[in-house]
This record gives sequence, C-alpha cells and structure tokens, in this order.
Amino acid sequence: MAAVAACFVAQVGVSIPATTQGYVNQDLHVTSTTLTWVSDAFMVPVTLLELSFGVVGDLFGRKRLLAAGAALMALGGVLSFLTPEGHGAFLLLTGQAVAGIGAAAIFPTSIAMIAHGTHTVHERARALSLWAAALTTGGFVSPLMGGVLARVHHAGGEFASWRWAFLAMAVLALVSLVVTLALARTSSSPEGRSLDWPGQVLIAVALFTLIYAVVQGAEDGWADPLIIGSFVASVVFLALFVIVERRVEKPLIQLELFNNRMFTVSAVVTVLGMFAYLGTAYGTSIRLSAIQNYTPLKTSVGFVLLNIMGLVLFPVSTRMLQRFNPGWVLAAGMALIGIGDVALAAIPATHPGLTAIAVPLLVVGAGFKTAVTAITVVAVNSVPTAKAGMASGATSMLRDFGLTLGPAIVAAIALTNASNAIAAKVSATPSLKQALAGFNSSTKVPEGLKEAVGSGPLGANAIPDPPNPLKDVAFQALSHGYGIAYLVCGIAALLAALIAAALLGGRQHSHAFVEAAPETGDAGARGGRR
Repeated sequence: MAAVAACFVAQVGVSIPATTQGYVNQDLHVTSTTLTWVSDAFMVPVTLLELSFGVVGDLFGRKRLLAAGAALMALGGVLSFLTPEGHGAFLLLTGQAVAGIGAAAIFPTSIAMIAHGTHTVHERARALSLWAAALTTGGFVSPLMGGVLARVHHAGGEFASWRWAFLAMAVLALVSLVVTLALARTSSSPEGRSLDWPGQVLIAVALFTLIYAVVQGAEDGWADPLIIGSFVASVVFLALFVIVERRVEKPLIQLELFNNRMFTVSAVVTVLGMFAYLGTAYGTSIRLSAIQNYTPLKTSVGFVLLNIMGLVLFPVSTRMLQRFNPGWVLAAGMALIGIGDVALAAIPATHPGLTAIAVPLLVVGAGFKTAVTAITVVAVNSVPTAKAGMASGATSMLRDFGLTLGPAIVAAIALTNASNAIAAKVSATPSLKQALAGFNSSTKVPEGLKEAVGSGPLGANAIPDPPNPLKDVAFQALSHGYGIAYLVCGIAALLAALIAAALLGGRQHSHAFVEAAPETGDAGARGGRR
C-alpha cells in the first residue's frame, strides 16, 4: 500500500507541468527556454539518481528512503507554490528539482519494497499490477487535477492559480509520508551492495551538460562558447564514465550489457521512442496552453485524450506480451506513436478546438502504452537470466533519459525555427520593423510587456495586439515550429519501429511476460510511467 501510494504521488509530480505552462508563462514572464526547464528540472534528477537511490535503499533501509522521497516531494511542491508573481521562475525550478530528487528516491524504492514484500509469483504479479495501475492513474489524474485547480484564482492574480496544482501535490506527498510511516515495513539488503560514487558523478555531469546544451542552445545560440563547452564536457565526462565503469568492481551500469547486440538495439529503440512520446506530450502542452492560450482545464482535456488509452489498454497489455513476440509488440507501439505524430504535424495551431487533434493524441497514447509495456521485457529477454535485473535497471535509466530529452529537443527545434521565422519576417517587412521599433520606444507600454515580447517567441505570442505588433507573426511561427518538432518526433518513433521490427521481431528468447521481481533497486518494471 505504501509503495503504491508513493509511486502514484511521484507520477502526479511528473505530469503536473503539462496543463500549467501557459499560465506560468503569463504569470512569471519567463523566457521560452525557462518553460522547458520547468519540465526538465523534475525529470533530470529522476534520470540521474534513480539507480544510485536503489542502492541507498538497500544499504540504509527502504522505508526510510521512501519516507524521505515523499517528504522531498512535499517540500518541492510547497516551494513551487510559494513562487512569487512576476519575479522569475527560480523558486519554481528549485521546487521542481527538489521534488524530482524525491521521485528519484520513490520509483526504485517502491519496486524494491514490492520485490521483498511478496513471496509468491502470484502475489508479486498482483502487487506489480497495482503499482503499474497507480502510475497509469497518476498520469491520468494529474493533468486533470491541475486543470481543475487552476480555475481557483489565488491572491487576486489572474494567472496565479497554477500554483494550486503544486500545493495539491505537496498534500498528496504528505499523505503518502504518513501512510509510509504507518504501514511500510522496514527492509534492507546491505550485503554486497555499495555506491559507485565516481560513476554516479561522472554520468550525472555528462548527461546534465548534454541536456543543458540542448535546452539553452535555442536561446543562447548554438555557437555560444558555453553551449559548445557543454557539448564537449558531455563527451569528455561520458568517456571518463566508460573508463571508470570498466575498472570498478561494482559499477553503476555493467557496460558489458552493451556487448550484447540485441540489448544495444533495444536501448536505441527505447531512447528514440521515449524521446518521441514525451516530446509529443511537451509539444502538445505548449501548443494548447502557451500558443493557443487555452485555460488549464481545457488543456487538461488534451492530456486526458493522451493518457486515457493507458487505462483502456492496461488490462490487456500483459496478455499481448504473452501472446505475441515482445519485439513485434514494441514495434507496433512505436509505429502508432509515429503515425500519431505525423498526423499532429499536419494540423496547424490555427485549427481551433481539440477535435482536430483528438484522434492523433489517442493514437499516440495507445502506442506509448503498448510500447512501454514491452520495453523492459524486450531488454530482459535479450540477456541471460543472471543479468536480467541489471538489464532492467539500465533500460529504466535509458527510458528516463529519452523522456528527459523529449522536452529539450522539441523546444530547441521549435523555438529555433520560430525565432528564425520571426526575425526573417521582421527583416523583410519594413512596416513591421517600424511598428516593433515604435513599440519598444513607447513610454506608454510597460517595461514588463516589452521584456516579455523580447524574451522569445512564446513571450511575443503571450502579449496581445494591440500593443504587441509581433503577436500574429509569433503565433504563425510557433505553429510552424512545433509542427516541425512533431514531425521529428514522428520520424524518431517510426525509425524505432523499423529497427524493432527488423532486429528484435524474430530474436526474442521468450515470448513470456517476465513476472519475476527485478533486482533490488531496479526501476525497470515502471511500465505505467507517463
């Protein structure tokens, strides 16, 4: 019960930003890039820390770590709720990072508690099903909860109501903390476990510098020395990670797994597919909330469409893996994501309402549920049984890395294209250039509005015309830019489908769904995430 409640709260935290991006943009007057960090500030700690937290739970006690994770999520939610109006997003980003650290502790610990708290295959399968159902429900409930709560205006601020969603997460986390302290059993497995601190630090720096460069490059410019330096640092630290991991006795990730061709192929498919899915979810969030300026409640309907197929397909997902080759199931899921993305790319933001994008969102959601259920099974089936736990854990990290890349790359593609389109339009239209100069020099226009318009395409789209001469130009540029981003996501998913069909479809060791518990600390069974 405690593990299920905790993972539900963690999944709520993952999905909260989806419906609030537009109000955050208008309330805090942040740059387009900062909106990307609102999502990635949570996901980056999850990606970087979850494997090490699995070991921490083994060494120092899983109940203690699960409680600490819930407490951190509560603290992060409160910090985000206290973000001051119109003063930037530092406190919001800090709160998201703190909550992300808490979620990184919860995900692997909850799985380990289930593994060590069940004693038969039937008990374990039932517990894992409840755990996955909690994740699916959390991903479904969170956007809807955020949309409903955002209707409540706080402190007289028109857009300030987005904060209530983060406060609700904090309350849920506190409830989870109480449940953990009251019901969870103390367990640990310190024998033979140790933290790989050098490996953890090196991979954290390598992945963070890569994500930083991708996110900030769209705003600072790809030729900026810091961006170039971040890309170089990522390569250097990744190389050092490989060197260190080959020498330590108990590495964070057993790199020998990648000597297995089938596992390497499944890893590539995982990263491509998860990038495509969360890139789609992030692009849809920006399209509905920040471009089309829908209310959080209306935006939440879009995410209900994206997530509802997870609930519909949940009862049959295991049976699909028992009946069909997991490689083909994975390929089919990726293909559905790709088809939905290509359809979304063909529908510009000028199409009002949700009807136009409803079917593509349902298709993407069905594809994600189908694919994510198969990912761990495909990876585990590609290696000897003795390495199944490590393969599952490595796949979990790769999956989260792909999910973290989604918002970063989609924002980089869309915002770079939109910025270039706006600049080209202003340069080619003397009347627009003159109107923009008059807007910037006018003493009647508040400085805050000038800063918002100058902050990037999303800021320019958020300020109405009049007085903003770039409103229509920014809207069209963003519609086109995010259309390109959808297309890139679709190509990535279709490529993943082709790779899976060609290289994984006929080579699985077993078609059976793996019901055995993962190794302690493994987050690999998180099939319901997102």
